[in-house]
Amino acid sequence: MTDRNKRRNFPSNVWLRRALFFSGALVTGGITVYAVADRLFSAPRYEGPVSDHFGDGKFYNPGPQDQHGFADFLRWRLTGNPGVWRRWMDARPRAAPPERVGDGRLRVTFIGHATTLIQMDGLNILTDPVWSERASPVAWAGPKRVRPPGLRFEDLPQIDAVLISHNHYDHLDVPTLRRLAEAHRPRYIVALGNRALLESKGVRGVVELDWWQGFQPADDLQIVCVPAKHFSGRGLSDRDRTLWCGYVIQGSSGTTYFAGDTAMGPHFGEIRDRYGPIRLALLPIGAFLPRWFMAPVHVSPEEAVEAHQILDAGTSVAIHFGTFALGDDGEREAVEELYRALENAGEQRERFWVLDFGEGRDVPPVERRASESWHELKSRR
Repeated sequence: MTDRNKRRNFPSNVWLRRALFFSGALVTGGITVYAVADRLFSAPRYEGPVSDHFGDGKFYNPGPQDQHGFADFLRWRLTGNPGVWRRWMDARPRAAPPERVGDGRLRVTFIGHATTLIQMDGLNILTDPVWSERASPVAWAGPKRVRPPGLRFEDLPQIDAVLISHNHYDHLDVPTLRRLAEAHRPRYIVALGNRALLESKGVRGVVELDWWQGFQPADDLQIVCVPAKHFSGRGLSDRDRTLWCGYVIQGSSGTTYFAGDTAMGPHFGEIRDRYGPIRLALLPIGAFLPRWFMAPVHVSPEEAVEAHQILDAGTSVAIHFGTFALGDDGEREAVEELYRALENAGEQRERFWVLDFGEGRDVPPVERRASESWHELKSRR
């Protein structure tokens, strides 16, 4: 038998061994990529005492645990019906806001998505600041903004405090936080577990709070971490390993509530009972479709109106819309649904604002009983 015939009659088990070798190499490579990606992108995990919303290394929402898993996510991505979004809108930024406001004034500027500038009692506070092009761990993929922020970063006044509701990339943007640290050196207020992530990225001056805990950045002003119904996670294995929240800001100018990301839940009533009346509520309305998937983590525009009423807010402002395509709702759909919901509920648009990107307005005061001053509320708690 010639060498050629010997090669042609090469034992089949050798080919099987080779196939198994290459299959094993692919599996090993996949596991290695998973491990590297998990290490690069996942946030440090919180370790602390067990509470009514933390145990077995994970945080929990109040009430029934009705969030969806990865299989449901795949089902949505494969069967979803996304609405229409423009690829890009080259909008010009608005003029710079005032340096500060005082004398009982409260001013809010909508910058985009969940990023707002709150000015009250001589302090400037940013919520969930994102100036990056993408809400993603990488610069070349992931949700891309369809319009620039409503204010140029360079036109921000001196920022004293930054509120971060949770660690999703559309709310905790490390490049922006580093820019703020270099230019403004603010205090960063975060929920449990998120300080380790910021400090690992070189961001200092971080105050970490649990639900219902407060911090005073100045005399006569208090920032309280309050519950939200949502989830956390930046990588492949860190889901719910750090806490999510909203914030209440109380001072001589009244009470402001920033909801962050949240579904409907009893926390709205609890916040009203503890801290009302609410002068300004910042409420999310976007990424609400499909409801079967989004309802456990995001309010709909109709539910945002319900939350506005539960909070008895003097003025609410819509956030979390029109910047990143994160759900099946189209670019303008959340706003259109909000206006329908306000009409159906008999609510005035004058009390639930949809600000243009970069637009700032002074928030009117709310009537309050003398016994509901912030100092008396503080002394009772």
